[in-house]
Amino acid sequence: MANFSGLKRIDVFREMEQKEYDLLIIGGGITGAGIALDAITRGLKVALVERNDFASGTSSRSTKLVHGGLRYLKQFEIKEVTELGKERAIVYENGPHVTTPEWMLLPFHKGGTFGKFTTSIGLMVYDFLAGVKKSERRRMLSVNETLDKVPFIKKTGLKGSGYYVEYRTDDARLTIEVMKAAVQKGATLLNYAKADKFLYNDQGKIIGVEVQDQLGSKRVTVKANKIVNATGPWVDELRNMDGSKTEKHLRLSKGVHIVFDESVFPLHQAVYFDTPDGRMVFAIPRGGKTYVGTTDTFYEGDPANIYATQEDRDYLLKAILYMFPDLSVSDSQIESSWAGVRPLIHEEGKAPSEISRKDEIWESNSGLITIAGGKLTGYRKMAETVVNVVVDQLSQAGAGVFDTCQTKHLPISGGDLGGSAKLDTFILDKGKEAENYGLTQEEGQKLAKLYGANVDTVFGYVPKQKGELPATMYAQLLYAIHHEMTVQPVDFFIRRTGELLFDIQKVHQWKDTVIKEMAHIFNWTEEEQKMAEEALNKELNHAAFSRGGVTNHLI
Repeated sequence: MANFSGLKRIDVFREMEQKEYDLLIIGGGITGAGIALDAITRGLKVALVERNDFASGTSSRSTKLVHGGLRYLKQFEIKEVTELGKERAIVYENGPHVTTPEWMLLPFHKGGTFGKFTTSIGLMVYDFLAGVKKSERRRMLSVNETLDKVPFIKKTGLKGSGYYVEYRTDDARLTIEVMKAAVQKGATLLNYAKADKFLYNDQGKIIGVEVQDQLGSKRVTVKANKIVNATGPWVDELRNMDGSKTEKHLRLSKGVHIVFDESVFPLHQAVYFDTPDGRMVFAIPRGGKTYVGTTDTFYEGDPANIYATQEDRDYLLKAILYMFPDLSVSDSQIESSWAGVRPLIHEEGKAPSEISRKDEIWESNSGLITIAGGKLTGYRKMAETVVNVVVDQLSQAGAGVFDTCQTKHLPISGGDLGGSAKLDTFILDKGKEAENYGLTQEEGQKLAKLYGANVDTVFGYVPKQKGELPATMYAQLLYAIHHEMTVQPVDFFIRRTGELLFDIQKVHQWKDTVIKEMAHIFNWTEEEQKMAEEALNKELNHAAFSRGGVTNHLI
């Protein structure tokens, strides 16, 4: 996969300049990734540009659940529940290494959002609509069974709980694996490449874009028959650039999550629970940590610079202590946090949590196709719908004959394991193989779970002799650079490994060595190295938090 190497970005720029594409996608989140994979597997010539790193926006800042949309049942969005449930199963089977079934506890208390009857009926209807397989259908638990799962849950007014399955994912790695699958099929993808000017023909139709390298001086023109705006929170910005923003527009909603060590918040069972103000949030255990979220408030600022505030943290702490009063968690014990925005289609008079998460496709007079709204879980179906529009238009214009959608049963990169049922055996086998590279079985299993069928390539980067970095981190870094277009330390620590979110102390421990290694590999100048270091330090400080706008420097 040489053309998805961070060392080959300039070559990719040249390739884009020399070709003419059937489809150019602007936006490198999960939606853009899904469109690229769908389109390339139908026989289109496909390119994609992302002005920052892949998955750097909403697609790395979600609750990290590929869920079936239980909350939409409450809003009577039956079609949404049905479709998301089916898509959830497809996402899991196509990439079981990045998606994991997670049993979720839904406690109900006297006066709470859900009662025993409504929970039982609601989950039963949910199982039916979402097509939940028999082994994962809901169960109803008694008070004692609920307390066995989470002994420190609020006991006052507790009536029992529902028990159902959601799917936990690594949103950024899911996006990267879909990207890699598209590249393997022949798509041309590029990060840190900003489309900042549209090109039009004499009839006023879009025929291309000018793209500026955000890490250098390279500027190219990319020609395409069709252009899709899949920029998430930035779709209106591109529509403004096209002069086609109409009364339909986005309203951004901010979502914040906070992370604790399990020694502070010893949760071993995911919980979906009431907040004092009548909302519901998740508390989810992950790799020795517990994360809690999310908030849901309108956001008016720059989506690229969004971080948790003290108000956000206080809200989530209040929710935790409301549902888990036996805990003594405090602000100072929050290890890390992240914030993102949901790009919602504006609905007048509605609160953020009331606005539908449905997606819509808009097309301007110039031919710019915009995909707006939607959810992580539905990315594949959204992509199918968009590419159907593109293919119909290209076919009518005589630009070729294209296949129907191929992605329903197409494994993403790393997902070709013969189905989810074979994942556990695969991980155990790779754990044993890891010993041949000087790793422990535990290290090998962790890598196998993270990279799936690509783990052998990762093993190939394990150094034969001890170096400055731990062997697994060195192998991951080299793999990320050569096979996942990683070009900055923030790419590696946030979106390729997730360690800045879930193991922030490890980042503090090894960041200088990683920066030094990347500086050597990319032959950075002192100024380039300094900029890379400052960008990582900025993210570390914001993740660890700033009180009242004054950063609490931990580095």
